[in-house]
Order: sequence, then structure tokens, then C-alpha cells
Amino acid sequence: MAEHPHAALVRKGYEAFTRGDMDALRGMMTGDCTHHVPGSHMLSGDFKGLDAVVEMYGRLFSETGGSLRVDLRTVLVDGRGHAVSLHRITADRSGKHLDDNGGIVFRIVGDKISDLDECVEDIDVSNDFWS
Repeated sequence: MAEHPHAALVRKGYEAFTRGDMDALRGMMTGDCTHHVPGSHMLSGDFKGLDAVVEMYGRLFSETGGSLRVDLRTVLVDGRGHAVSLHRITADRSGKHLDDNGGIVFRIVGDKISDLDECVEDIDVSNDFWS
């Protein structure tokens, strides 16, 4: 059985993110996409528009000196424009180490990602790491 197109899109997005291929990511998202990051730290909030989202991704890599790794575990779909990813994230920054589980709820319109709502397993750990 073939993988659902929304799951395949999310997997391709994770692969592009892992490679640092921002041009590929730009091609997978709508121009008005929004990425919602939980927490109360310098990278939390709502990043609206393709440029803001891609800039935030660049900051994730620069703030961690390139140590950020995201290991996609699974993708779930509902066949109605939603997908949910579950992943493990690790990174090092300013003498701190992050090792946490997380996920993203994706809204897909047509064949592009229009909204990403990120969730983390331990919000306190995330806030401490990024603060």
C-alpha cells in the first residue's frame, strides 16, 4: 500500500530540514504559512509567512552550532488535510543538552503545508534549553 501523500510530504519536509535545505522547504509550504512554537523563550511564538518560518529554522541551527538533530519517528494522517508527526530532538547549546520528544500538527492545503503547530513533551526542559 502506498503512503498517503500528506505523510509523504511531511517526511520530505523532515528530510529537507535535516539537510538544511531551506529552498526545498520553501517549495513545500504556502507563502502565508505559520509555525507556532510553544514556550516562553527567544524562539517561541508564531512565525507568520514563509520568510519568518525559514529564518526561525536557520536560528535553530545557528543557536545550536549545527548540533540540532530531529529523528522522525512516525507520521499520522486523517485524510482531511491534517498530519501529525512524532519525533525526537537532540541539540547542544551553551553547555546545555536537549533530548526531548515532540511533535507537529500540520495543516495541509492542496499539496502544501500551511500551518505547523509544534508540541513538546516537556515544556520546562524546552524553555530552559532555549533560554
